[in-house]
Amino acid sequence: MSTLATTRMSSKGQVVIPEEIRKRLGFAAGTEFVVLAQGEIVILRSITPPPAEEFDAQMAAARRAARRAGLKPAHVSAAIAKVRTRRRSSQGDK
Repeated sequence: MSTLATTRMSSKGQVVIPEEIRKRLGFAAGTEFVVLAQGEIVILRSITPPPAEEFDAQMAAARRAARRAGLKPAHVSAAIAKVRTRRRSSQGDK
Protein backbone atom coordinates (compact mmCIF):
# COMPACT_ATOMS: atom_id res chain seq x y z
CA MET A 1 0.00 0.00 0.00
CA SER A 2 1.51 3.34 -1.01
CA THR A 3 0.96 6.65 0.72
CA LEU A 4 0.98 9.94 -1.14
CA ALA A 5 2.26 13.05 0.63
CA THR A 6 4.02 16.25 -0.31
CA THR A 7 6.99 17.98 1.24
CA ARG A 8 9.39 20.72 0.26
CA MET A 9 13.12 21.28 0.45
CA SER A 10 14.55 23.82 2.88
CA SER A 11 17.18 26.41 1.92
CA LYS A 12 19.75 23.98 3.40
CA GLY A 13 18.63 21.14 1.10
CA GLN A 14 16.78 19.28 3.85
CA VAL A 15 13.59 17.37 3.07
CA VAL A 16 11.14 16.24 5.74
CA ILE A 17 9.62 12.77 5.33
CA PRO A 18 5.98 13.18 6.37
CA GLU A 19 5.09 11.72 9.79
CA GLU A 20 2.59 9.16 8.45
CA ILE A 21 5.24 7.68 6.16
CA ARG A 22 7.94 7.74 8.88
CA LYS A 23 5.64 5.87 11.27
CA ARG A 24 4.48 3.33 8.69
CA LEU A 25 8.08 2.54 7.68
CA GLY A 26 9.49 2.69 11.21
CA PHE A 27 11.94 5.52 10.56
CA ALA A 28 13.33 7.16 13.69
CA ALA A 29 15.69 10.08 14.20
CA GLY A 30 19.13 9.07 12.96
CA THR A 31 17.88 6.62 10.32
CA GLU A 32 20.41 6.63 7.48
CA PHE A 33 19.55 6.50 3.79
CA VAL A 34 21.16 5.83 0.44
CA VAL A 35 20.07 8.46 -2.08
CA LEU A 36 19.74 7.48 -5.73
CA ALA A 37 18.97 10.00 -8.48
CA GLN A 38 17.78 8.75 -11.83
CA GLY A 39 16.59 11.40 -14.24
CA GLU A 40 14.16 13.54 -12.26
CA ILE A 41 13.41 10.75 -9.76
CA VAL A 42 15.03 10.68 -6.31
CA ILE A 43 14.85 7.45 -4.34
CA LEU A 44 15.64 7.16 -0.63
CA ARG A 45 16.40 3.69 0.69
CA SER A 46 16.95 3.18 4.39
CA ILE A 47 20.20 1.53 5.38
CA THR A 48 19.74 -1.29 7.84
CA PRO A 49 22.56 -3.41 9.17
CA PRO A 50 22.28 -7.11 8.36
CA PRO A 51 21.34 -9.52 11.15
CA ALA A 52 24.39 -10.69 13.12
CA GLU A 53 24.26 -14.17 11.54
CA GLU A 54 24.21 -12.72 8.02
CA PHE A 55 27.05 -10.32 8.87
CA ASP A 56 29.13 -13.20 10.23
CA ALA A 57 28.52 -15.19 7.04
CA GLN A 58 29.51 -12.20 4.88
CA MET A 59 32.70 -11.68 6.90
CA ALA A 60 33.61 -15.37 6.59
CA ALA A 61 33.08 -15.22 2.81
CA ALA A 62 35.22 -12.06 2.58
CA ARG A 63 38.01 -13.70 4.58
CA ARG A 64 37.95 -16.78 2.32
CA ALA A 65 38.10 -14.57 -0.79
CA ALA A 66 40.99 -12.59 0.68
CA ARG A 67 42.86 -15.80 1.47
CA ARG A 68 42.31 -17.12 -2.07
CA ALA A 69 43.58 -13.80 -3.47
CA GLY A 70 46.70 -14.06 -1.32
CA LEU A 71 45.95 -10.94 0.74
CA LYS A 72 47.78 -10.64 4.05
CA PRO A 73 47.12 -8.28 6.97
CA ALA A 74 50.20 -6.30 5.89
CA HIS A 75 48.60 -5.65 2.49
CA VAL A 76 45.49 -4.22 4.18
CA SER A 77 47.59 -2.05 6.51
CA ALA A 78 49.62 -0.75 3.56
CA ALA A 79 46.45 0.09 1.60
CA ILE A 80 44.98 1.98 4.57
CA ALA A 81 48.23 3.91 5.08
CA LYS A 82 48.31 4.82 1.39
CA VAL A 83 44.74 6.18 1.45
CA ARG A 84 45.38 8.12 4.65
CA THR A 85 48.53 9.67 3.16
CA ARG A 86 46.62 10.63 0.02
CA ARG A 87 43.79 12.11 2.08
CA ARG A 88 46.16 14.14 4.28
CA SER A 89 48.01 15.53 1.27
CA SER A 90 44.77 16.44 -0.52
CA GLN A 91 43.49 18.22 2.62
CA GLY A 92 46.73 20.19 2.80
CA ASP A 93 46.12 21.47 -0.73
CA LYS A 94 43.00 23.36 0.33
